[in-house]
Amino acid sequence: MSDRYDVIVIGVGTMGSAACYHLARRGVRVLGLEQFDIPHGRGAHHGFSRMIRSSYYEDPSYVPLIQRSYELWHELEACSGMKLLHMVGGLYMGPRDSNWVNRSIESAQRHGLPHEVLDRDEIARRHPVFHIPDDYFALFETQAGLLRPEWIVAAHCEHAMRAGAVLHGHAPVTTVNENAAGVTVTTPRGRYQADRVIVAGGAWASRLVGDLGVELKASRRVLGWVWPKRPERFELGSFPAFAIDDLAGGVHYGFPMLPDNPGFKIAHDYRHYAAPAVNPDTANRELADDADDDCRIALRRHIPDADGPLLAARVCFYTISPDGHPIVGVHPTRPRVIVAAGFSGHGFKFSSGIGETLADLATLGDTTVAIALFAPGRFR
Repeated sequence: MSDRYDVIVIGVGTMGSAACYHLARRGVRVLGLEQFDIPHGRGAHHGFSRMIRSSYYEDPSYVPLIQRSYELWHELEACSGMKLLHMVGGLYMGPRDSNWVNRSIESAQRHGLPHEVLDRDEIARRHPVFHIPDDYFALFETQAGLLRPEWIVAAHCEHAMRAGAVLHGHAPVTTVNENAAGVTVTTPRGRYQADRVIVAGGAWASRLVGDLGVELKASRRVLGWVWPKRPERFELGSFPAFAIDDLAGGVHYGFPMLPDNPGFKIAHDYRHYAAPAVNPDTANRELADDADDDCRIALRRHIPDADGPLLAARVCFYTISPDGHPIVGVHPTRPRVIVAAGFSGHGFKFSSGIGETLADLATLGDTTVAIALFAPGRFR
């Protein structure tokens, strides 16, 4: 097989697998290179569930991208025959002055999204498992739920290969060089050439696009699963995806129980900028002594029926940009290089849309999706 391709995708994880899928389905000769397994559990695309929500308060630019991503998730389900998206609804709780809840409500109103604002009594009536203070309220949106990350990466990869993509696991990229003829990518397996390259390396992306002049900080996060005291109250189909303001700039969040992984998932998304930077190659991947206690705070305070034995814990890495927004677009000084990095812990939900956008950029040189907010050159 020729070592010349139209596009090389570096990193076949969340965004890279989606890009390979959309490129291959357009008839593009695409090579995907991944330093670990495909899929793997060393980055940000594992943990059995990821939240998807529509009332995006971070910026209005996200909402059309989310809405397009929903369409593409349904297309991927039809293509793969797998149930990848569960629309169980999203319940976001906090005190009346919660910035997170209030801005989510504003976003839902601005974009005409189906939603309800619930007071403390209505939360207790509908979802009695939550024990929250009298001054709390909530946004409930129906266009929210959970995605199955491992299954999605696998589906993107399988159907990319069925459409002609070539994917290599255990192929770490050492150099990327450009000239007038194209791009040359080197791995221990060999050298490959292409017209363009997409760098979607997650926590490792800065090693290949460090010349952006942007600090991409890898942040270690722990996900935990417990066996509830009353498991019947947390079943898929009767329990929403949820988040509770931790009153310190972050949220405790979780999901209904899933049939292929025992337990109730709980995690803590604390303030991104308070998280210490770590080296993804050397950071501790084991459960820290205090990680269980961190989740216990939310369980004992707000969800006592779920405060059961710890079953499992897994570590993932978010790659955080300086402003918390992703970096997506053509490199400002290397026109053959397209960057997809820094998704700051909230990228999986729109990865199907980002994959399509990356395919647009690689084949057309532009996209109709509004990505000015994500421009790689905005930090210069």
